[in-house]
Amino acid sequence: MAIEDLTEAVRERVGGGSISGVLKFDLGDAGVIRIDGTQSPPVVDNSDGDADCTIKVSEEDFRDIMEGRQNAQMAFMMGKLKVEGNMGLAMQLAGAL
Repeated sequence: MAIEDLTEAVRERVGGGSISGVLKFDLGDAGVIRIDGTQSPPVVDNSDGDADCTIKVSEEDFRDIMEGRQNAQMAFMMGKLKVEGNMGLAMQLAGAL
C-alpha cells in the first residue's frame, strides 16, 4: 500500500467527522497523512502543516494498524507509535482505526 492508498483509506474511515481538531501521522521518510477535522467533511491530505496532535509511527506499523494486523493501543504501549500534543484528539481515532 503506497502513501496515496493509506491516505485514501484514512479518508474513508474519518469521513463521518469524528475528529475535532487537526491530527497528523508522521510516517518518516514515507511522508505524512494529515486530518483536518475542523472542516466538514474532514480534509485528509499529505500536507505537512501544523497539527494539534502528531502521531509518529513507521509506514509498516501504520499499514498493519490500518489492515487490522496490529492494534493501535498495543502499538502505543510497545513504543511503536508515539503521540505528541493533544492525547485526547488521538483517542478520538480509536473507533476509526
